[in-house]
Amino acid sequence: MASARESSWATRARALEILTHLPNFVRLYWRLFWDPRVPIWPKGLLVGALGYVILPFDLIPDVLPLIGEVDDLVIVLLAARWFIRWCPPEIVREHARAIDQDHRR
Repeated sequence: MASARESSWATRARALEILTHLPNFVRLYWRLFWDPRVPIWPKGLLVGALGYVILPFDLIPDVLPLIGEVDDLVIVLLAARWFIRWCPPEIVREHARAIDQDHRR
């Protein structure tokens, strides 16, 4: 039973770590979105995903409890992941370093 408890604590610790870094993730996405060296396709994907969440139509209606909101979350998380993957890695690293340096000041 100790392994289940350890797993639970590890999951909580990971969630807390992600939450503490969330402002830096937002800064990174913001900087990449406005960087002219990033191609239009990743930016379009991000805008499309956010538009999907904001607009009133859904693949799975929000009136269905829990499932309706989960599809919005999945779309946003997948788009966020693909956005970073489609951005040139050297530009992502450059912005991540700059955010890290700003954070250390």
